[in-house]
Amino acid sequence: MNRTIFITATILGMLAIVLGAFAAHGLKILIPLEAQQTFETGVRYQMYHAFYLFIIGILNTLNDKTKRRIFYLVIIGLIFFSGSIYGLATNTLTSFDFKSIGFITPIGGLLLIISWLILLINFLKISTDKS
Repeated sequence: MNRTIFITATILGMLAIVLGAFAAHGLKILIPLEAQQTFETGVRYQMYHAFYLFIIGILNTLNDKTKRRIFYLVIIGLIFFSGSIYGLATNTLTSFDFKSIGFITPIGGLLLIISWLILLINFLKISTDKS
């Protein structure tokens, strides 16, 4: 599981840099400043969660089942959250109306929050087990 987490985190980080550069240079002339800032929010959360997955991968206190749960919550959460933000920010550039699926953005955010909650619960269990 750790290898999958590390590879995925690396790909997410690399894509965040590519998307951030694309937003800063390629999208600058195509979409308004507010949409650029929205796009950058998606990039920022993607990068945060790439680092988060690296941390999950190196934590020896988490079992594989917990790591797997967190991993899938983060992946689906990022697709819903950052992915929909990318679509919404560039909505004027495509024929698909991303506003019609904008409701998945908060669902993605909720999945990301749940992944952090699972990590917190595991940390709380560790501290009470050793007391």
